[in-house]
Amino acid sequence: MKEESGKTHFGYQSVPESEKASRVGEVFHSVASRYDVMNDLMSMGVHRIWKRYTLERTGVRPGMKILDLAGGTGDLAGAFAPRVGPKGQIVVCDINASMLEAGRDRMLDEGHVGNLDFVQADAEQLPYPDDYFDRVTIAFGLRNVTRKERALAEMRRVIKPGGRVLVLEFSQPMAPLRPIYDVYSFKMLPLMGKLVANDADSYRYLAESIRMHPDQETLAGMMRDAGLERVEYDNLTGGIVALHRGTKL
Repeated sequence: MKEESGKTHFGYQSVPESEKASRVGEVFHSVASRYDVMNDLMSMGVHRIWKRYTLERTGVRPGMKILDLAGGTGDLAGAFAPRVGPKGQIVVCDINASMLEAGRDRMLDEGHVGNLDFVQADAEQLPYPDDYFDRVTIAFGLRNVTRKERALAEMRRVIKPGGRVLVLEFSQPMAPLRPIYDVYSFKMLPLMGKLVANDADSYRYLAESIRMHPDQETLAGMMRDAGLERVEYDNLTGGIVALHRGTKL
């Protein structure tokens, strides 16, 4: 659905572009302390399999520089750390200070130190030079970005030639799954949010944001428009989630 100029989606609401980041920030500030618990509950643990699949498709090697956007509580970053080794670098970048704090605390608790940096920054304006990273990943964060096309262009800008951008995100499930998925998303998720995190509204927004996110082919086209090549995607769990990949040549 195309928005009028200066407007964007916040779930099913149409809001000024200037307001979306702060509204999303309020959502993730509210859920940060229970984020990992809710991820396990909402996906019945399957999000770990999706992230493991993403990790394997990155082709990360020792010494690489990795940017993990919307890095949240560090699921991917913690898995990357031993693979890049002490000579590598992982930057966990998130616009939300509460999520970064939760991620930093978790990584310290798990003993991941030395090659991890935590940076608060906007995916639409990354504070890094051109051709700096070997890989850029973003897991379940692109749908919350106000101007996705700008964020994708920034991802391409900061990776080296030959580097890859990987986007793991909820997508459009296959037709037979949609009725069940709708009931689960709009009935069960807010209920779980209320019972576990005492916040039904934030999880109702998350369900709506998934529906407003571009489908698989649309996102692939956006990545190509941003200058990425060899764009392809894999549907996971019947298309409930998709992993998109693009290369900078």
